[in-house]
Amino acid sequence: MEFGLFLPVSGRSATRTTLREYAQLAERLGFHQLWAAERIVIPWTIDTAYPYAEGGTFIVPPDRPFLESLTVLAFLAGCTERIQLGVSVLVLPYRHPLHWAKVAATIDVLSEGRFTLGVGVGWMKEEFDALNAPFAERGRVSDEQLHMLRDVLTRERCTFEGTHYRFEDIAFNPKGFHRERVPIWVGGEGPAAQKRAARYGDAWFPYFVQVTPADLAQRWQNVLRRAEAYGRDPSEIALNLNLPVWVTDEPVAQEPGVLRGTPEQLETALQPFRELGVRHLALQFMVPHYPERLEQIERFATRVLRAPV
Repeated sequence: MEFGLFLPVSGRSATRTTLREYAQLAERLGFHQLWAAERIVIPWTIDTAYPYAEGGTFIVPPDRPFLESLTVLAFLAGCTERIQLGVSVLVLPYRHPLHWAKVAATIDVLSEGRFTLGVGVGWMKEEFDALNAPFAERGRVSDEQLHMLRDVLTRERCTFEGTHYRFEDIAFNPKGFHRERVPIWVGGEGPAAQKRAARYGDAWFPYFVQVTPADLAQRWQNVLRRAEAYGRDPSEIALNLNLPVWVTDEPVAQEPGVLRGTPEQLETALQPFRELGVRHLALQFMVPHYPERLEQIERFATRVLRAPV
């Protein structure tokens, strides 16, 4: 199993110096990938329930900075040498697909093939409204974008006619660094996301606050069955995962599917996910203060990341 880290792209720690320090430390410690979360605007009033936190309240205050994810990754491409870079996840309906595909391909070229495109359909209606993006149609718009992407990033001359997007006989270069296109990891947890991953994804990449290995296995089988129905080889799709993590000094009571505890407890909690076949685990260290977060990351790297499997 490979491990990734979420970058501090929001709050007081979202600075040039901190991001560079964080990325270079992660590279030295042996983490496989860095992930930038996506947010363009934060409304002062949010009635939409946030699905990725207990209580359903969005965790970043609107008066704090939230850096643009793709710009951060382009910057870090020049500050690192080996570590992979990714967005988790780009909300597809917020941007025209030719725009975000160009940015993604450019980052991949400048990082010499180290970029992964995580994609999703979004959840915050208020942000959709502010961007004049179609909230009710977000699933269909996203599917059309991914369908279009197959042509744009694989063919020399591209023509597309869809419900939301159309163009005729265009060139789109570069397509990626020494390959036809950047890898696409499809986020989302429910049946629609599973179907989207099965049809378009190189990986299914859900984010859970808590998920038992048994529940994850059931949903993963849905993805594999869908892939076969679409005529794809299921082995071409990876199972990857986002989870929050808390590293504690003393042992704590364990809950299935929750990564909270001492390094020894975390090793035990991770084993069922390894056995299930999770190839990549993106970790969000749930520590509000940046120095303490670095301490937890170093403890995890020393005691878990480098531990023999």
